[in-house]
Amino acid sequence: MPTQLNELADPQAVVSPLTRAAIFLVLCVRPDEPSVARMRSLCADLAGLVRAVDFRDIEAGLACVAGFGSDAWDRLFGVPRPADLHPFREIRADGRHAVSTPGDILLHIRAKRMDMCFELATQIMEAAGDAITVADEVHGFRYFDDRDVLGFVDGTENPRGGAAAEAAIVGSEDPSFSGGSYVIVQKYLHDMKAWNALPVEVQEHIIGRRKLSDVELSDAKKPTSAHSALTVIEENGKQLEILRDNMPFGRPGHGEFGTYFIGYCRTPRVTELMLENMFVGRPPGNYDRILDFSRAVTGGLFFCPTTTFLQNVGAAGPGPADSGASADPGLPAGAPSGNGSLRIGSLKGEEG
Repeated sequence: MPTQLNELADPQAVVSPLTRAAIFLVLCVRPDEPSVARMRSLCADLAGLVRAVDFRDIEAGLACVAGFGSDAWDRLFGVPRPADLHPFREIRADGRHAVSTPGDILLHIRAKRMDMCFELATQIMEAAGDAITVADEVHGFRYFDDRDVLGFVDGTENPRGGAAAEAAIVGSEDPSFSGGSYVIVQKYLHDMKAWNALPVEVQEHIIGRRKLSDVELSDAKKPTSAHSALTVIEENGKQLEILRDNMPFGRPGHGEFGTYFIGYCRTPRVTELMLENMFVGRPPGNYDRILDFSRAVTGGLFFCPTTTFLQNVGAAGPGPADSGASADPGLPAGAPSGNGSLRIGSLKGEEG
């Protein structure tokens, strides 16, 4: 369905041009109320921090998207909840495992320059202080002509323009959270020695594309287990898409080579179906052979509310579930009331 945004919604920078550098931070919020309150305040201040760092080089394209896990949402914001937000669903199939790992907050920081990403991450971490612990931190880089460390171009089939917003941004199906986005992240480590030992033709059949030209293999030559085949999701004759911003990362001195998968979508169901096809197979057993060389070591599902929502979060915390609608109909869901609580009690829309 077309994406129809609440007129008050100001989406985060989910639909942004690809950049040369990125930092991915997955944080866990300490359970005490002062820590939770501090992170609520940071949510409201985040846009200001981005502006302050971005002003140093406005051509660098600095952006930061903040996402929140299912359990963290309840502690930070209360009700209502995004309709499809739930913990990451791990998948086990034979020796393949899409793991679920701890994480309350995802910060996806990106820019044309790593120093801009680094500065913003530093400012955010200073603001968070000891209210959080770091579950994972990855510094990604754009590799040659948008390739991953396996040598193939990554993200060729990404939707563009209006199609990107259509794929990634919640619309009228969840009115209280229109303008938001679901994001799934996984950190994959690759066995490069085993991968590089394969003939290029075998690699191409695993991926489903030519390595040098990036041209997709014909249906006659492409195995049904190819990565590019299993990640195609169709429903009612229409292909359902996600918006990827994957980045290579690694530490050659430690023999670490990887890809950080990050996929935004208006519903997590599409990405979950892709992962099920990869790990279980379509049909079961016809799994993605890239998993013979790549291992998922993290997994998380987060919801990225609008910038408007975050700017109106109050440090005092969410109000009770039955607090009623805002006395001011001009306030978006999440706007603080006069007593500092969040006016989000009864603004949850019906799922379409």
